[in-house]
Amino acid sequence: MTQHIAELLMYVAPEPIRQANERWLTRILEHLAVTRRNADGLSLMDLWLSPNLLLTQTCGYPLMTALRRQVRVVGRPRYELPDSTGGNHCSLLLSRADDARRTLPAFRDSRGVINGEDSNSGMNLLRHRLAPLHREGRFFASVGISGSHRESLRWLREDKADLAAIDSVTFAYLARHAEDEVAGLRVVVRSAFSPTLPYITPAAATDEQVEQLRQLMNQALRELPEVAEILGLQAVLPASENDYQIVLDYQQEAEALGFGRLR
Repeated sequence: MTQHIAELLMYVAPEPIRQANERWLTRILEHLAVTRRNADGLSLMDLWLSPNLLLTQTCGYPLMTALRRQVRVVGRPRYELPDSTGGNHCSLLLSRADDARRTLPAFRDSRGVINGEDSNSGMNLLRHRLAPLHREGRFFASVGISGSHRESLRWLREDKADLAAIDSVTFAYLARHAEDEVAGLRVVVRSAFSPTLPYITPAAATDEQVEQLRQLMNQALRELPEVAEILGLQAVLPASENDYQIVLDYQQEAEALGFGRLR
């Protein structure tokens, strides 16, 4: 049997979500009659660009920047979760529930936190939402980089930051399965909608291979209704890079308003 790398690393928590993704991926590989190659030690970028890759998930922002035309989009997930529907999701701009500030402008000169500079939900959608409110290129007094959405939530809970943008799928999973991680927090405002995180395969894949992979992903979902229920995942929709142009549009809209970088 051929060995390929297949990893779903974007949503790995809480544990029921990781296990459901693993079950889904195992069933997909069974249908393809391929075995899984060990990807331990690979960075996300090395994984996304590996010649041995079969299937993984990336973020819409690196798809349209670092990965553009170097991978093929297999499809995008249609989650049916709070604030995530029809192949789109958004970011929830969160603060502590006991924070007296109730509107986004009131958080000017507060402490922001992002999960990373290359994140659509943690940075790009936040930048787009804040762009009309900046003054001389600044909104926050300081911006920290936490490394992950869950860590950004911890910064909020522990009063190390005042405002963070959290992917609505991540928030829904934590609210269902790890309520303590979102306890004491509230939504200040939501970002614009954006396409959900794309599934990708190497650029060398043919149209037929991409279509077969997407169909098998959906077949495996239908065969595992309990997995679909846990993931809130109804289907993998057809998608291409063109669907993610809006991610760059949001960047350009912020830049046009003089807010090219969160600081």
